[in-house]
Amino acid sequence: MSLRVDVVTIFPEIIEGYSSATILQRARTRGVWELRTHDPRDQTSDVHRSVDDTPFGGGAGMVMRPEPIVATVRAISDRTGPVVALGPSGRMFTQKVARELAGLSDFTLLCGRYEGVDQRAIDLVATDALSLGDFVIAGGELAALCVIEAVVRLLPGALGNDDSAIDESFSDGLLEYPQFTKPASFEGREVPEILRSGDHGRIARWRRAQALHRTLESRPDLIAARGGLSDEERRLIEEIPRWA
Repeated sequence: MSLRVDVVTIFPEIIEGYSSATILQRARTRGVWELRTHDPRDQTSDVHRSVDDTPFGGGAGMVMRPEPIVATVRAISDRTGPVVALGPSGRMFTQKVARELAGLSDFTLLCGRYEGVDQRAIDLVATDALSLGDFVIAGGELAALCVIEAVVRLLPGALGNDDSAIDESFSDGLLEYPQFTKPASFEGREVPEILRSGDHGRIARWRRAQALHRTLESRPDLIAARGGLSDEERRLIEEIPRWA
C-alpha cells in the first residue's frame, strides 16, 4: 500500500513542481506514494478568491482566514491520518518524526502564508504541528517539501537502494560519515586507504568511527540525546582517529 500525502496550499504549483522531479517523481512513478494538492482559494465565493484579511488587534501583514482552510480540509473526505499544521510553533521535525509519518497510510500538511493562519482554523482541523527549526520563512510550502522528501525516502522502493536510507545522517542518532568517489586522488588529497581495501569489516568500523567523530565535533547534543558514548564507542574513536 502506498502513502498518500495531501497538501493544503495556495501555491499548489510549488509543491507539484518539485514533486515532479528528483526521487519524489521516481517514487511516484513506482507507486510508492501519491500526492494531492488542495487550494483554499477553491473554497471561496468572492470574485477575488480572498483567503486573507487584516489581523484583529492590529499589526503588520495579513492572516489567512479560517473559512477556506477549514472547508478545504473537511472536503478531503477520505483522509484518515493526521492534519499537520506547519509553522514555528510546532514541535521540531526530526528523522524520528519522519519515520512516524512514513508508517502511516496518509497525512495532510497545512501550509500557512502571510503572518500565519487564524488560530481557530488550526484548532478546528489540525491534529499536530511541526516546525523545521528556529527561523522564519515566507510560507509552509518549503517546509512541506522538506517533510515530504524526508518521509518518502524512508519508504520501501523510494530509493534505488533501500539501504541508502539506513546509513544516512540521524538514522542512528549520528551524523553521516564522510563519503568519497573517483578519482582516488584529487588536488593532493587521497581517498582513505581503508575505503579501497575491500575489507568490509574494517570499512564499517572506520565509517562508524568517523560518524562518531563528526557528531562529537558538530552536534554534541545528538550524542547527549543518545545518553552519551558507550564504552565500545569510546574505544573505537580512540583506536581510529578522525579523518581530515
